[in-house]
Amino acid sequence: MTDFPYGSALIVGAGSGISASLARHLSALGVKVGLAARNIDKLRGLCDETGASAFHADVSQPASVAALFDEAASAIGGPEVVIFNAGARVRGPLAELDPAEVEKAIATTAFGGFLVAQQAAQRMIPPGHGAILFTGASASVKGFAQSAPFAMGKFALRGLAQSAARELGPMGIHVAHFVIDGGVRSQTRPDREEKPDGTLLPDAIAQTYIDVLRQHRSAWSLEVEVRPWTESF
Repeated sequence: MTDFPYGSALIVGAGSGISASLARHLSALGVKVGLAARNIDKLRGLCDETGASAFHADVSQPASVAALFDEAASAIGGPEVVIFNAGARVRGPLAELDPAEVEKAIATTAFGGFLVAQQAAQRMIPPGHGAILFTGASASVKGFAQSAPFAMGKFALRGLAQSAARELGPMGIHVAHFVIDGGVRSQTRPDREEKPDGTLLPDAIAQTYIDVLRQHRSAWSLEVEVRPWTESF
């Protein structure tokens, strides 16, 4: 038995980092987990490990997102928690960026966040219960050179989270935005020996999400920043 207040969770934009840690944490709490991605083949091992269900979805397409929520409801119920991790990067000098690629990136990161939040809200408002979490980045609050499309998408996602929190909070739906302000540790991005814990450990990030989901409504966090000590600005 657990005192965790939610029984089902859908992680949208699932992969091997933060999403995988979240799937493990949530499944260990007895939560039914769904994982959504464009390529679900990469999720097979994680599904075997956690018992999660995998769903194909393109978050930039309204029909695909609607179908995702219908499939998730049939497979895991709810979902009572929706975590939006999807994002797209296009790098390069501003004067040389391909407008079509920029449009696609923003459609994934920002418009996709709206579509997922809308579907979640439609299902959570009637029971007056649920949580919608958005994964942001350093680019949510500071734009970097040659990374304008990513900053545009993440700034928009943060604005969506702030607006949704104020609208849906009185209805019993906890909306929170997480600024992942630093590099996330992985096999391709290990800690540097001279700077231990200079990258963000995915399991530690996931634990922060779990802690926020446990919060009492009288003291909900609407935005949380996680940041390694090596970040210089």
